Amino acid sequence: MENENRNKRPLCAGSGESSYREKRSGKDRRTNNRERLKYLLINGRRERVRRDEDRRKSLFFDRYNPKLFAAITAILMLSIFDALLTLILIESGSSELNPVMAYFLEYGPLPFIIVKYCMTCAGVVTLLIFKNIFLTKVKIYTYTLFPCVIFVFSAVIVWELFLIFTTL
Repeated sequence: MENENRNKRPLCAGSGESSYREKRSGKDRRTNNRERLKYLLINGRRERVRRDEDRRKSLFFDRYNPKLFAAITAILMLSIFDALLTLILIESGSSELNPVMAYFLEYGPLPFIIVKYCMTCAGVVTLLIFKNIFLTKVKIYTYTLFPCVIFVFSAVIVWELFLIFTTL
């Protein structure tokens, strides 16, 4: 209580106005872009849509569900594993069917892996940005595509493992 009274100073003794000086600076704290960047990088606030009318809008968040993080990590690791298995198959006489990846394979294994990883990252970031979009033709939200991508990568890896073990 004593601390609160110390911060309040009288303007003038006999005026009919409030006897306390305005403490606000007049500057809107919400216009500070550094604060927004701090919440984006360190401890964001929004994780999901709160209102039903916002569910069909493209909204961006600064916090994400741990399950989504696990899905993204799984996709990136499966992509690298797919690239390594593809290189093993190429060494045993197979060929790359994807023309874009076949082009980068001509430059060697390292550019092939880097490009595959970067293309996968670009796709994951695109899905992440638009994860709350409702796809009206197929009637699903975009975030439901993450498990589908994991399934497709897993199926490709199982096929590659089958090819490796049957050709050896």
